[in-house]
Amino acid sequence: MSELTRRTLLAGAAATGALAATASRAQGDMAAARPDLSGKAILITGTSSGFGKLASEHFARLGATVFATMRNIPRPEAEDLEKLARDEKLDIRVHQLDVLLDDEVEKAVADAEQEIGRGLDVLVNNAGIGITGPVEVQDMEATKLAFDTNVLGYHRLSRAVLPGMRARKQGHLFAISSQLGRVIVPYAGHYSATKFAVEAMFEQLAYELVPHNIGVTVIEPGGYPTKVWVNRNRYSQELKARAEQEHLDGYPQIVARMGEEDGSGRSADPMDVPRAMAKVLAMPPGTRPLRLPVSGGSVPQTEINAVTAKTQVNWLGESGYGPLIRAVHKA
Repeated sequence: MSELTRRTLLAGAAATGALAATASRAQGDMAAARPDLSGKAILITGTSSGFGKLASEHFARLGATVFATMRNIPRPEAEDLEKLARDEKLDIRVHQLDVLLDDEVEKAVADAEQEIGRGLDVLVNNAGIGITGPVEVQDMEATKLAFDTNVLGYHRLSRAVLPGMRARKQGHLFAISSQLGRVIVPYAGHYSATKFAVEAMFEQLAYELVPHNIGVTVIEPGGYPTKVWVNRNRYSQELKARAEQEHLDGYPQIVARMGEEDGSGRSADPMDVPRAMAKVLAMPPGTRPLRLPVSGGSVPQTEINAVTAKTQVNWLGESGYGPLIRAVHKA
């Protein structure tokens, strides 16, 4: 097994950086390309706003049948998507789905498969939340909600769609992670912990699904001006209001800012994420990346991604797991 050298790491980092720059920041190039998603059946979670809503619209305009799922239907956001579908003659089908509820996950996937008469082609795990503040301040209610939504929700959906994908020997899973699934900012609650878990889960899935010809891509967005900031502030304010004083007392300046974040001034275009996913789907199966940073600014995880890929290949590339590892990392 070859030794992991600084030269190979830097080379890997350079290659990954080139991919990130090409696929994530060169948005003019992405906008010009129009992948054809005709015939694709795509289920997306968390489509009431943000990346999920934009992806539903974008994929449908590229010809896909989109199952746009959200909780608490009926609601204005669902009606807006349905109106858009009628006005533009898009195949967007809005379904009730709370990623915390096993029965709703199973029903939404089963209904979608019944409507198209087969397994789904693509799953976009997108629904997620953030709750800010020191880890000590995160009570069990906040902790369970963060992990149940951001990690177990992704697991529930993936388990639900995989039998149908395996039966057809094709499919692709997207997991919307974050830069903070590879690097850590203090006082961001359990957000990094949940996204690190997503990164690990879906890398493992990528290896295990190689024999079934099912791909996996983890999207790692930077900060974008979506509704995530509004929801994060609401959850953080609720936590601050109920947290025990003995935990709040240790971080007075941080606690004072909990629930007061404003991401609306960010200039990055949230359409970067749907365009990046569409570009991945336009690539032939077997060539699609495991990880894809998408950012209008810095990409701090580039070298980390390169290091972990090289480490996996050097550690397990010549073992019995080698064919799986090399297939995922194109080694």
